[in-house]
Amino acid sequence: MSNAHVSSLTAKHAEIEARINDEQRRPLPDMNVVALLKKQKLRLKEAIATG
Repeated sequence: MSNAHVSSLTAKHAEIEARINDEQRRPLPDMNVVALLKKQKLRLKEAIATG
């Protein structure tokens, strides 16, 4: 995988991390949204690791 692609995946990973943190700081976080975001983050992490 090219450095540009890995950089793009890393940026998306950081964006999802920020969205997870924002959701968890809400007074009543939607745990379904958090779970979905965490799954997306894990898929990106795996893609980065294989790249």
